[in-house]
Amino acid sequence: MQHFSLLDLSPIPEGGSAADALAGTVALARAAERAGYHRYWLAEHHNMPGIASAATSLLIGHVAGATETMRVGAGGIMLPNHAPLVVAEQFGTLATLYPGRIDLGLGRAPGTDMATARALRRYMAPEDSFPQDVQELISYFGEADPAAPVRAIPGTGTHVPVWILGSSLYGAQLAAYLGLPYAFASHFAPAMLEEALDVYRRTFRPSEHLDKPHVMIAAGVFAADSDDEAAYLRSSQLIAFARIRTGQRGKLPRPTHDPESEIPAPVMAQVQQSLSCSATGAPATLRRQLAGLIETWKPDELMITGMIYDPQARIRSFEIAAEVLTDLRG
Repeated sequence: MQHFSLLDLSPIPEGGSAADALAGTVALARAAERAGYHRYWLAEHHNMPGIASAATSLLIGHVAGATETMRVGAGGIMLPNHAPLVVAEQFGTLATLYPGRIDLGLGRAPGTDMATARALRRYMAPEDSFPQDVQELISYFGEADPAAPVRAIPGTGTHVPVWILGSSLYGAQLAAYLGLPYAFASHFAPAMLEEALDVYRRTFRPSEHLDKPHVMIAAGVFAADSDDEAAYLRSSQLIAFARIRTGQRGKLPRPTHDPESEIPAPVMAQVQQSLSCSATGAPATLRRQLAGLIETWKPDELMITGMIYDPQARIRSFEIAAEVLTDLRG
């Protein structure tokens, strides 16, 4: 494992506001930089009462401006919601303002419900143009072509690193075909992780972007001074996922020592399966579980995430995780 990184959804807690969430993101990003995280990614979600990162490129710029050296990027931008040129201009601007620090992860899903997707796009194209849109977008970051009728300004010549994100074989196949790095969303959809990594590594074609496969996997992490305290922190995410599955979207719930009392057993089983690529506990427990994930999947990078209600507990959780991962990386 070369690097460890952090994915933040900028969670809005019950009793709190989007302003609280955004302030928490900046505080966490600064702590993550001090702790040695390589990348800090933010994700595009829309119409979600508990997530404040909808205007992802704006928040990336805010975080990049509040930090100094850490890479900052999108994990990811849901490309079907946007014209490739607009994304190229946004990330070209970010790369111009913060050279050598901006990443662009691209997803194929809308990141929201279909009604919101229609509101974002204004019309819904029947065909899947994701592969063509990815290639068009990458072309805008290349060197200037005087004959090109359309250019991204800023954007041209910035060579913003592009990642393909996914939770199925589709993204793995496309990343391998285009010779791009691949990030798998195993923190909430681990079912096809093994097969997707095999497809990507086995069918990868070297490109001008990358000469060999480069895989990042994501894992949920909840760390504290004791196993019980870490499980308590994790309960907020369990309840939030259960509510989403039962059509009750809301802000990030307060933690509880008894999440089973709020989540029906069949739903809990589904949630635990979705969130099974994770590590929860005190430092020694965390080390054992993370070492197991790294040994099993052998990622080039590990990205961790965790929806924790209390901002200070969230910072402390990622600090503990960084200490463990620094040791494992060494």
